[in-house]
Amino acid sequence: MDKKFMARALLISQKALPDCQPNPPVGCVIVCDGEIVAEGYTRKPGEYHAEADALSRFAGDLSECDVYVTLEPCSFTGRTPSCAKALASRRPRRVIVSILDSDPRNQGAGIQILQCAGIAVETGILADDVNIWLSSYLYQC
Repeated sequence: MDKKFMARALLISQKALPDCQPNPPVGCVIVCDGEIVAEGYTRKPGEYHAEADALSRFAGDLSECDVYVTLEPCSFTGRTPSCAKALASRRPRRVIVSILDSDPRNQGAGIQILQCAGIAVETGILADDVNIWLSSYLYQC
């Protein structure tokens, strides 16, 4: 099931373009009891990232829900608040991240925020597909 929901997150990430640029086009899906209850994607700079977009569409309890996101949630505050901290405050059961963010401000820090909040984190689901899709939009050293 994880691949199915990550594939959906990858599909909806395409809706982010071109408005999200220069941010990467990210998708997020919230799943409760095996059903998608909310979806989101990265909006214009200064507006919602994918996770915040999805969280804004579901006000319910996330303690038995899983969140699928194509790129590691941001750990830092820029034009928008930290997505990792927003997820941590809502306390989903699991956060499934396809790939880690290459931005030096993140690089695993978003994962660490979630884990420190006691949230189970899994990475690598459909990583090859997501890397192909996101490679030209990610931070390049």
